[in-house]
Amino acid sequence: MVNERADEGDLRVVLVNTPVDAAESIARAIVEQRLAACVNVVPKVKSFYFWEGKLQEDDESTLLIKTRAALVGALTTAVKAIHPYSVPEVVALPIDGSAGNPDYLAWVRSETSRPA
Repeated sequence: MVNERADEGDLRVVLVNTPVDAAESIARAIVEQRLAACVNVVPKVKSFYFWEGKLQEDDESTLLIKTRAALVGALTTAVKAIHPYSVPEVVALPIDGSAGNPDYLAWVRSETSRPA
């Protein structure tokens, strides 16, 4: 659900793990839809988790997605629609607005403000 009350200036880093072969297409789609200013693809992370009662071990890629808090709901919906997993990871972490390069943070805001 989109957080309608989120301040337009609030920013998030969203983590999404994907199969290696799906990472670039998901990243590209998110940026093209202006749901993120930037997506970094960290290739070949090793993930361990339980799924359907069995310990799984997979090579995945991690997407580091920079966006506005107000877009996290729409971003989650988009990821779920294009991600090959039935329950994809989408975890949003707040960015301290007083920390970091103000010019970069302003750029993230501007790149996620344009219509798709």
